[in-house]
Amino acid sequence: MRKGGTPTATTYIKPHKQAAKRTAIQSLKDRFDYGLNPEKLGAVSSYLCDPETAHAEFMLVKGQYQAETGRTAEQGALCYQLRQAFPQGEVTPEEANRIGYETAMRWTKGKYQFFVCTHTDKGHIHNHIYYNSTAYDRSRKFRNFIGSSFALRRLSDRVCLEHALSVVERPKLHSKGRFLHYGQWQGAARPPSQKEQIRWAIDTALSEHPADFADFLRRMEAAGIQVVHGRGGVISFRAPGHDRAARLRASTLGAGYGWEDIQTVIDGKAPTRQPKQARPRPAPQRVNLLIDIQEKMRQGKGPAYERWAKVYNLKQMAAALQFLQEHGLTDYDALAEQTTAAVDRFHALAGEIQSTESRLSQTSELMAAVVSYAKTRPVFDGYKAAKYSKKYLAQHEAELADYRAAKAAINDILGGAKLPKMDALKKERRELADKKKALYAEYREAQRQMRELVAVKGSVDHLLGLTDGRENKAQER
Repeated sequence: MRKGGTPTATTYIKPHKQAAKRTAIQSLKDRFDYGLNPEKLGAVSSYLCDPETAHAEFMLVKGQYQAETGRTAEQGALCYQLRQAFPQGEVTPEEANRIGYETAMRWTKGKYQFFVCTHTDKGHIHNHIYYNSTAYDRSRKFRNFIGSSFALRRLSDRVCLEHALSVVERPKLHSKGRFLHYGQWQGAARPPSQKEQIRWAIDTALSEHPADFADFLRRMEAAGIQVVHGRGGVISFRAPGHDRAARLRASTLGAGYGWEDIQTVIDGKAPTRQPKQARPRPAPQRVNLLIDIQEKMRQGKGPAYERWAKVYNLKQMAAALQFLQEHGLTDYDALAEQTTAAVDRFHALAGEIQSTESRLSQTSELMAAVVSYAKTRPVFDGYKAAKYSKKYLAQHEAELADYRAAKAAINDILGGAKLPKMDALKKERRELADKKKALYAEYREAQRQMRELVAVKGSVDHLLGLTDGRENKAQER
């Protein structure tokens, strides 16, 4: 979800192994020293360890694990690092640290030691979470799994929503299947980078036909681009809002934007490039259903609710909001339409399954009757040849009863139609069984989707005061 045009709570997970020419404990200490750097640190918290001695405590647990299980604890990842970043101005270091602590606790389920370092040295506040790869009770080691980045992102989004923060809406994948970084994710909606601003200013200045290079630099400064003169005549440009300058050379700014290229245009030896239209900053999004939900979540429902009910309801609303964001349901009518369609599809599949099962049962009964008929028909033929002898009847009474039952069943099922061949019946039963299996797979998926949509719509209706009469009557009672 966007908040003020800025997305938040981007996450990252990385395993740390033993570094070359370093012991395991030295490798851990090197990693942790970065997180505990006092020049970066804004807040710190921990669980089952002291951040200052976490490297030794982590190794102590690993040693106990190796002694108890006989397995080498230093192979593979020594620890894992989670990174959780927030946009500028949305949270304080203390708030970010509390969110990071809650995220780590829910990610590790309280089974692994961890500590949370909140850094404030960048333009945005971010958490570095380090947790031991060996469980505190020495029962297991944490194994990074396929989809762990996605699972971490979902958990972080859920925690941020519960704290009324924004999350990245519908992260996209590039062709290799990994999630795009933030700049790629924004696409055309992202603000122009410093290099883009400089290139646009260069094209604009050159289109004004400066007399010489000094006149070109004056026009750059007039456009708001700071000109930085370095040693050896090196020239760099700095756009507003940026700390580092970009050097004037083609390898930095792109082909055609080096010093020689600019001088060639000034001398009239190369055509002037028309400045590209500067990409406007994205307009604020229209207030829609999701924003309304967030506002009502912040407002609460009043003092009548008990604390446990508030926490439960908040988590349910966070889950609903996350579902809406992931499925692009930002309009209530679209949510209602999709919910109705999901319910209809579920009931249609249930009816089709019932019909298929009925046909399958009927086919199986017909096959059983045909088999019984074929086995007992010679007995009936003998009874007929014996001119319906009572003695023969007494000797074969059970077989003749089976024959009459099989014949009656065939007549009831076929209703006078021609009896199909056994091979055709077997083929039909296989096809019906395969169809039933496929339908049940669709049915389970449709049931899951229906339950999710119905639950989400119910949460939205409750928040927006759109509960129906039956719910109101139940509440009144």
